[in-house]
Amino acid sequence: MKVSIITVCYNSASTIEDTLKSVQSQTYHDIEYIVIDGSSIDATNDIIDSFSSIVHVHVSEPDDGLYDAMNKGIQLASGDIIGILNSDDVFASENSVQQLISGFVSPDVDAVYSDLVYVSKNNLNKITRLYSSRIFKNPLIRLGIMLPHPTFYVKNSAYKKYGLYKTEYPIAADFELITRFICQGIKINRVNQITVKMREGGLSSGGLASRIQQNYEIVRACRENGISTNIFFVMLKLPYKFATLLARWFVKVP
Repeated sequence: MKVSIITVCYNSASTIEDTLKSVQSQTYHDIEYIVIDGSSIDATNDIIDSFSSIVHVHVSEPDDGLYDAMNKGIQLASGDIIGILNSDDVFASENSVQQLISGFVSPDVDAVYSDLVYVSKNNLNKITRLYSSRIFKNPLIRLGIMLPHPTFYVKNSAYKKYGLYKTEYPIAADFELITRFICQGIKINRVNQITVKMREGGLSSGGLASRIQQNYEIVRACRENGISTNIFFVMLKLPYKFATLLARWFVKVP
């Protein structure tokens, strides 16, 4: 199966080389790599150009935010499977894509997901917490607990059938999209591997105001997709978040 990996970026010169090298290192070779840049004014595009041998599509133009850029990449993708790798994240090992694709164990599997670890912004080998997908079940969506978006690899046909990211969700469009896909009945399969290292400091972890906005967007996403919840239910995920901090002491990544 051909895999389209999409990286969106803006002024990411300090981290994107790690991301590009991570894709370059993969043992799975049937990869189409798409990089969508939002007209960066730093050295981001120069760095991307230096990896032209692995970057099959490189677009640099203004966009309407992170999820608009992701939608551009999806619309350009020709792969059977599509995944997102953020411009400050890396694959956990050279076998990560192979591990994810191995989760498509039968033709009726529409998407796969796995575990990831958060790492220090300045040290990719320093694990700060584990984002395990082991406990994920559909009923937990109403608590705001979701499978890790950077590990969500889904058939291109699902985007064509169920739609793209809703840009009216500035922070939680990924939560809404996965919720929508699951509510529409896609079949998902978990891969029991850590496949992504995610730097701390992303869009949804930008302080108290961002956390509050994210939670209200989660409530909205649930309700729009027929899931009954409220802000108090979503706040119940806090003990789970605390457990992810403790779990980091027991995690080993290749």
